[in-house]
Amino acid sequence: MKNRIFKILKRMFIVIAVLLLILAFSTWLYMQKAVFGSLPSEESMVRIQKSVHYKNGEFQNNTYTPTFAPGYTFWGVIRSQLFDKTVPTEPAGKIPSVKRDLKHLPVNQNLLVWFGHSSSFLQIDGKKILIDPVFSSNASPLPNSVKVFAGTNSYQVQDLPDIDYLLISHDHYDHLDYPTILILKEKVKTVICGLGVGAHFERWGYPKNKIIEKDWNDSVTVEQDYTIHTLPARHKSGRGLKQNQSLWVSFLIHSPKTKIFYSGDGGYDTHFAEIGKKFGPIDIAIMENGQYNKAWHYIHMLPEETLQAAKDLNAKSMIPVHNSKFALAKHTWNEPLNEISRLNKKYQIPLITPVIGEIVIFENHKVFPEWWKNNTDKPI
Repeated sequence: MKNRIFKILKRMFIVIAVLLLILAFSTWLYMQKAVFGSLPSEESMVRIQKSVHYKNGEFQNNTYTPTFAPGYTFWGVIRSQLFDKTVPTEPAGKIPSVKRDLKHLPVNQNLLVWFGHSSSFLQIDGKKILIDPVFSSNASPLPNSVKVFAGTNSYQVQDLPDIDYLLISHDHYDHLDYPTILILKEKVKTVICGLGVGAHFERWGYPKNKIIEKDWNDSVTVEQDYTIHTLPARHKSGRGLKQNQSLWVSFLIHSPKTKIFYSGDGGYDTHFAEIGKKFGPIDIAIMENGQYNKAWHYIHMLPEETLQAAKDLNAKSMIPVHNSKFALAKHTWNEPLNEISRLNKKYQIPLITPVIGEIVIFENHKVFPEWWKNNTDKPI
């Protein structure tokens, strides 16, 4: 009897071991797909290892930055994300949007078009700049797992003019979108990104001479009196199992006429005040506001932290982004805009809140309606 039980247990162990091996191999095989990008080459690692921000085999923040705040655990957050259905995170109808001809804009106008989440097109002193574009229907390597809200994908890559500078803040899927980047290849003249991010572009067929990788507090000279600075942020990176092998950045576009700051993703920290002291006042701060959670506020700001960061930057006005396209956190889709508007009664920072696709002319001082409070299926 004991021998029989032993044989059964042995067979069960063998079956479980084989299944685990098959699962591990299948996962490894799936993660060889191009969508996962690539780790930096040996040549790139020589430069990366010289960065003072690369320590113990990965990039580090200036301040200790745990993924989860005290009192929260990985499995607790995962359980809440997957099974807590008490908060409706998606809109009941279509998100309002408009569509304009972006290929024939007046060349002398400084402007911005927001595409939802953190994707924006800017025309600044004659240069066409695209930030963190996501035009596919899913912000994840797993099909149909992080789908866009209805009404938010009215624009596609073919609607864009040729792009002088493509700015990528970091390599997470909701900021570096593989299908979008592939289609953009022939439209983009130059990519500016953090150290290590260029490896993804190289794997996807971008020539090295199109890619400029920078460390924090570096810069790219566009022309005389026109510079794009790569500045600190407080976040993480990674598209596979090995994390923080590329650097996350914020940007300052400093043209002869204006200064535009883009925060990228990240938690609140002293770098905002340092940037404000060095470069302020900032004309427009494009700031992360959305997909936040108290559990991970070290790597994503809560709304009041976003306002404080804009104040630290000495920003004359602010565009709140990272909202209204994907449900990545357990808050209602329009809570970020509701909260930033409510809390701003204390800070009094002029908010620029266009609907998706609306052309924002910087010289115009338009008052924007609170479009997110009427979740209808009719465009504005």
